[in-house]
Amino acid sequence: MEEEIKIDDDFILIRFQNNTDEVLTFQRPVQLGLIQFHFGLKGSANYIFNQGNYNLKLNEEKALLFYNTEKELPLNVEVAPKTWLISIFVSIKKFHGLFTNDAEHIPFLSKENQEKKYYNESDISPSMAIVLNQMFHYNLNPSIKNLYYKGKGYELLSLFFNRNEDPNAEQCPFLVDEENVLKIKKAKEVIIANMAEPPGLQELADQVGLNLKKLKMGFKQIYGDTVYGFLFDYKMDYARKLLDSGSYNVNEVGLKIGYSTGSHFIAAFKKKFGTTPKKYLMSINTNM
Repeated sequence: MEEEIKIDDDFILIRFQNNTDEVLTFQRPVQLGLIQFHFGLKGSANYIFNQGNYNLKLNEEKALLFYNTEKELPLNVEVAPKTWLISIFVSIKKFHGLFTNDAEHIPFLSKENQEKKYYNESDISPSMAIVLNQMFHYNLNPSIKNLYYKGKGYELLSLFFNRNEDPNAEQCPFLVDEENVLKIKKAKEVIIANMAEPPGLQELADQVGLNLKKLKMGFKQIYGDTVYGFLFDYKMDYARKLLDSGSYNVNEVGLKIGYSTGSHFIAAFKKKFGTTPKKYLMSINTNM
């Protein structure tokens, strides 16, 4: 899956998500003078240049930066199975405008490099990994999607060029601990697997080996919502898919996701989708 999002003039974000078992190839022209940032959240990708005569590999938790003032660098990337990538394309004019005059620590902004090509590979910090995860677990109203990605795009670039190893370490120790990130992901898996009877927050925290504060804080940072807020949206989306299948009635769907009474399920469904499950089913049948 390839999704292109226009963040601003001369600022484009592309999200690549290959959940298949095959290598997928994406090609796209890129105009001269655009800076390219490629972030590998998981899996790997191979960037091909000069009709296949040259290539650069992007591994998991690595970032690549390409910039060439003299030669176009069209996007030609082979995305390995089970790979998630974020790419950002921004013009040098737009990029300069993001910074104050004091940007000497950014190598290719220096005068001697402004007219040259520039390639760089770097590690993705834990702070950047959290932002990238959030961009793949977008769970907010579709109407603010572009605004959300605009903020995350700018946040990602600011973290990429931050000189300190971790600016949030003192305020938020969770960010510097990759092991905690894995525990948060485990917590998400636990509540999904037990959506009909989810554990309490303290029980969940004990189960994944985090204290309650870190569980709450970390879950919100990675998934953009509280534990039960995330679970509510997941359950409602799952309920809608069950209704779409045509194999279950309203009461059966409610029971499957943990509502013992039909009225509670109906109220929750209406809160999420603005209509009752029955009216939703009728609209499906009408459209078929």
